[in-house]
Amino acid sequence: MKLAYWMYAGPAHIGTLRVASSFKNVHAIMHAPLGDDYFNVMRSMLERERDFTPVTASIVDRHVLARGSQEKVVDNITRKDKEERPDLIVLTPTCTSSILQEDLQNFVDRASRTSNSDVILADVNHYRVNELQAADRTLEQVVRYYLEKARKQGILNKPLTDIPSVNIIGIFTLGFHNQHDCRELKRLLQDLGIRVNEVIPEGGSVENLQNLPKAWLNIVPYREVGLMTAIYLEKEFGMPYVSTTPMGVVGTAEFIREIQTHINKWAPILLGEQVDYESYIDQQTRFVSQAAWFSRSIDCQNLTGKRAVVFGDTTHAAAMTKILTREMGVYVVCAGTYCKHDTEWFREEVQGYCDEVLITDDHTEVSDMIARIEPAAIFGSQMERHIGKRLDIPCGVISAPVHIQNFPLGYRPFLGYEGTNQIADLVYNSFTLGMEDHLLEIFGGHDTKEVITKSLSTDTDLMWDSESQLELNKIPGFVRGKIKRNTEKFARQNGMTKITVEVMYAAKEALSA
Repeated sequence: MKLAYWMYAGPAHIGTLRVASSFKNVHAIMHAPLGDDYFNVMRSMLERERDFTPVTASIVDRHVLARGSQEKVVDNITRKDKEERPDLIVLTPTCTSSILQEDLQNFVDRASRTSNSDVILADVNHYRVNELQAADRTLEQVVRYYLEKARKQGILNKPLTDIPSVNIIGIFTLGFHNQHDCRELKRLLQDLGIRVNEVIPEGGSVENLQNLPKAWLNIVPYREVGLMTAIYLEKEFGMPYVSTTPMGVVGTAEFIREIQTHINKWAPILLGEQVDYESYIDQQTRFVSQAAWFSRSIDCQNLTGKRAVVFGDTTHAAAMTKILTREMGVYVVCAGTYCKHDTEWFREEVQGYCDEVLITDDHTEVSDMIARIEPAAIFGSQMERHIGKRLDIPCGVISAPVHIQNFPLGYRPFLGYEGTNQIADLVYNSFTLGMEDHLLEIFGGHDTKEVITKSLSTDTDLMWDSESQLELNKIPGFVRGKIKRNTEKFARQNGMTKITVEVMYAAKEALSA
């Protein structure tokens, strides 16, 4: 736990609530004080869904602190059991209410005796894990609970489906373009003649979790959520899984070839012959995906050597770094992630594709890195978009944390072959290109606001005097930010704390030398 005014990944209970509210007919009870119950508003606003968020807050107030929480929590569970008749009720504390150190498992056991619904306590350490880790753990816990329940009832031993089939694991509410990615994955799998057995947790039923072992393999498109479940299913049922993210032309081809390898282990026995998806990959790459053609066009060649910074969750940041480098010729100076728990995998994935790697969940470190590198474009989360606005550097959003802008009403997947087109458009439109530079110079730039003269770091002591600010504001907007950063860099290197007009000219001469 730490006090912060910006977090890349939220507290643990948000991850649990995201998983619970993604399933059909599952209700979550959040044991929390007022102020921790913002999830309902956040989900309703961002997802633009027509239904009510199935989450109830069991408020910890002064009366609860005086008498204890047990009666109130148990009453809320039994009340929701009667009103909503859910298949499952998930009880979760927040990091704040966890301070009370109450025996919530006892509350669950007591409520289970009078409830028709299954009731479980989210098995998450709220002090040690973040939103994404908690979501991954909660999904695995729910899957494990229902598969063990089916095994005890003797209804688990089911044969594989007669044609190749997969489970898609990790699509859930408030995910970055998750709904669009799921549609694109289903379309791609249908083209390959592969049936989608189950999609969890989004839109899935806990009663159908017993059918998971019928699939030939599992697909985990995002490392952040679903990997623990896939590992559990592999260990318990021998189900292979594919965790390669189908982003970009090369990544999508690798994804399909991995699926082909796993299917061909059973295909000669169940289908009578092996499958071959190479012709499909070739057809899609050459004629359906415009990204492969675009990467050879003169427009994309204009991006060759352009400097970029990538930052986000491990899945999207690693995939985007590879796409920019090997498919579009963009020079990635630094790639980073805020998923500190997956540091080793991320470093291995981006090795050789960038100069620097930054692992941090502190946005000030990210902003200082961007200010130092001065890239032509940023590809990151909404925080990097805000940083880019302050530095006058364009940013394409490729990862959570997200804003309502990242829940478009139109179809915008990032995965599969249609996703390659969306990414190519995003990359191209994120750079300020030659003609735009020329037009900005002619019309004096589009920035009419007074330039920000403080560094993005909170520990800087550089100040601009009034004359230097006036001089800075005379500079065209499209280069003003760069000149400001170069001047501040010069001042720091020379131990100056105040920037005057003379310092500006000295910095210019030093740069020209």
